[in-house]
Amino acid sequence: MDRTLLIVATLCFFLAMVRTVIAIRGGGYRPGGFSFFAIGLGFVFQTAFLYLRGHALGRCPITNLFEVFIFLAWSVSLIYLLVGPAYRLSLMGAFTAPLVFGLQTFALLAPIDVRHSPLRYSPTPWLELHASVSLIAYGSFALACVAGLMYLVQERQLKRRQLNSMFYLFPPLTDLFAAITRLVWLGFVLLTVGLAAGFLTGQPLPYGKVAWSLGVWVFYAVILLARHLGTTAPRRIAALCVLAFSGALTLLWGITFLSQTHST
Repeated sequence: MDRTLLIVATLCFFLAMVRTVIAIRGGGYRPGGFSFFAIGLGFVFQTAFLYLRGHALGRCPITNLFEVFIFLAWSVSLIYLLVGPAYRLSLMGAFTAPLVFGLQTFALLAPIDVRHSPLRYSPTPWLELHASVSLIAYGSFALACVAGLMYLVQERQLKRRQLNSMFYLFPPLTDLFAAITRLVWLGFVLLTVGLAAGFLTGQPLPYGKVAWSLGVWVFYAVILLARHLGTTAPRRIAALCVLAFSGALTLLWGITFLSQTHST
């Protein structure tokens, strides 16, 4: 039953992706229409899946890599629904839907939904807070990456003076850059909270994973510092956000913290 909900959610994001592509090619794209509704509906089915899986497990559903990918996809959807319309980033759905669709399709097809035997101990609230908040932070970083890609695409069109129909659907570069900054700040604050909670779990820390997590934290801290000092061009900030999220994704293997053989 829970997997069926996830398949329906994935289809919603697929429909949002296809409908947006068809509308843009036909010149009939309208902000905030079908795409936003489809993503919102997909989010509802994602939430239902996570609720049922969490109820069956008796804990936060992040016990294997499959659930980590789904929780990340849910976080991306959540952040998009919260900030997309607020920052006039309706076209972000055209970039967000393929990202979520790709994450969930990989999770559904790859043999990574491996159930672990029950734990000999109950995860502490700090442990669950650590992993769940960290993944929501990743959702914010993912949207910053999406906004960064939008910035780079739009700036490239301006430089080459090759403006296609999609160009006129993008928000101004200043709005995109402001959204990138706010999304990175949101993710950075959430990641800080998640890391702090990790040190309060009362369990031995896997130092390799901790070092890599702190590396991600430092990378985003450097991006924010460069933005604050104004020493780095907006284009480079956007590119760094894309690079940082691509690197941060490699840490997902370490968030299967509730298995019997792993903890973060």
